[in-house]
Amino acid sequence: MPSAPARKYRVGILGATGAVGQAFVRLLAGHPWFEITALAASERSAGKPYAEAARWIGDDRIPERVAAMPVLACDPAAVDAELVFSALDASAAGEVEPAFARAGRIVLSNAKSYRMDPDVPLLMPEVNPQHLDVLPTQRERRQWTGAIVTNANCASIPAAMVLAPLHARFGVRRFFMATMQAVSGAGYPGVPSLDILGNVIPYIKDEEPKIEIEVNKMLGHVSHGAIRPAPFAVSAHANRVPVEHGHTVCLSVEFEKPAGATEVLAELREWRGAEEARGLPTAPERPLVVRDEPDRPQPRRDAMEGEGMAVVVGRVRADPVFHVKLVAMAHNIVRGAAGASVLNAELMAARGLLDRP
Repeated sequence: MPSAPARKYRVGILGATGAVGQAFVRLLAGHPWFEITALAASERSAGKPYAEAARWIGDDRIPERVAAMPVLACDPAAVDAELVFSALDASAAGEVEPAFARAGRIVLSNAKSYRMDPDVPLLMPEVNPQHLDVLPTQRERRQWTGAIVTNANCASIPAAMVLAPLHARFGVRRFFMATMQAVSGAGYPGVPSLDILGNVIPYIKDEEPKIEIEVNKMLGHVSHGAIRPAPFAVSAHANRVPVEHGHTVCLSVEFEKPAGATEVLAELREWRGAEEARGLPTAPERPLVVRDEPDRPQPRRDAMEGEGMAVVVGRVRADPVFHVKLVAMAHNIVRGAAGASVLNAELMAARGLLDRP
């Protein structure tokens, strides 16, 4: 069980008014290790109280202390925080996040801008905590005292979680993946209702290329200060469906060492993830939850498993072309975005990586 830090860390949220920014507010408002000290967003929101600047999504209330906080510009000079959680779009993150890292801040990013850089962790604490070992190289190469640590695309995360124990045991050779992605993954206001109601949209901009490289990096290894992606082949289809929360992925997997459904199920049931990730405040008791019912997982029933941080897997069966096929699902805003970043920060805190030398 990781020990709690001696003090709370001051944290800021960049892009605090959007859907993922609001999820950060929910997760951090009562966090035992972190205290929200700054909220930042675009120029049109800067200067307003958060309750006025944010169109709050959901049936809960804005935390009282946060509601009155002023929204700041996304400028390191204005944001009083030791680490920042970034919900910025990639168009803004590409410049803003390095500015914070150069100012000595730890940046936990949801954006794609730096995910695939070999000296930037694409972190998933249960799967690849050793990827944090590239941070000294990142600081040396980029000449900054802060850091950028990223989490993956919201559809890549459930795939990587399911494949991690299987790759370690059997070796993944290749896999095919089709997604059914919730509308909340498009942000707010997201997909127009007349485009998505009663419909499936078989295209999400830039999604398939991200999936086809991110899983490899998450399941790769660290060598000479860089992350070397795993060499398996990936083919991905991405679809937007009329579901509020919860991305579902259907996978067909071929292994280096042939394995059947019984062996795969046993491995998934037994796996608990990396030991150092267990017991962190946001970590689920079981990162993988196996359902035996023939019609699960389902977003409406399973998205909040493990407070939204677990990946639910089911329908594990033989595949006539590959070795096995299965279905996995995770909450795209919690596990797939804000919650993933918070868990990454908790792992860094437990390792002592948030304290300056």
